[in-house]
Amino acid sequence: MVRIKVISWKLMYALSAACVLLGTGLHLVAGQTTPASGPTLEERHPRYVLQREDVLLLTFPLTPELNQTVTVQPDGYINLQSAGSIYAQGLTAPELMLAIKKAYAGILHDPLVDVDVQDFQKPFFTVSGQVGKPGQYELRSDITVAEAIAVAGGMTMQTAKTQVFLFHRTSTNWVEVKKVNLNEILRGKHVNEDAMIQPGDMIYVPEKFISNFRKYVPYSIAGVGGSYLNP
Repeated sequence: MVRIKVISWKLMYALSAACVLLGTGLHLVAGQTTPASGPTLEERHPRYVLQREDVLLLTFPLTPELNQTVTVQPDGYINLQSAGSIYAQGLTAPELMLAIKKAYAGILHDPLVDVDVQDFQKPFFTVSGQVGKPGQYELRSDITVAEAIAVAGGMTMQTAKTQVFLFHRTSTNWVEVKKVNLNEILRGKHVNEDAMIQPGDMIYVPEKFISNFRKYVPYSIAGVGGSYLNP
């Protein structure tokens, strides 16, 4: 005899509700429901995204006469030999390769092309607020928030150690904000909370204590001028 396990109606209802929630594209962040247009999950190992002034080597194994070196122009386009212009900014190398194949489809039959990034914009981070030397710094190695502030000349106010904000862009329009208590970290407490800096991050050391902040905010930062942000 074959036994069939019957799922209770309560479990069926819970599974259905979960499917509906996932289907709507909602994200639960810090106890709040954020619409699908809000912050999204990042890839664990994201590919490099092409930027202006990047230099690319395009190689055509079957038609070497089309081999060329191009530069992403200020408007984001690259000029292709005998195939016009295509928009490259914001694409990864594999995505650009597909776009180039499409551009040459009317000239070559099933074209083969390799895209190599020859030169690119160096990764950087920004430190602003109550530090000795606020500004933009090249990110040459893995460093933490405490180390980045030291690179920027250290804090000019000792009271600021209890609250430092790390801004990290999660998408085009959204930024994740993390609060770091350097006072405890420098005293050997919760040292694992000394977050690693990622390319494009901004560290802001406020002059006054901020009692309320949002973990995810729209990208409307005005911290360089000494103010915080407009949530």
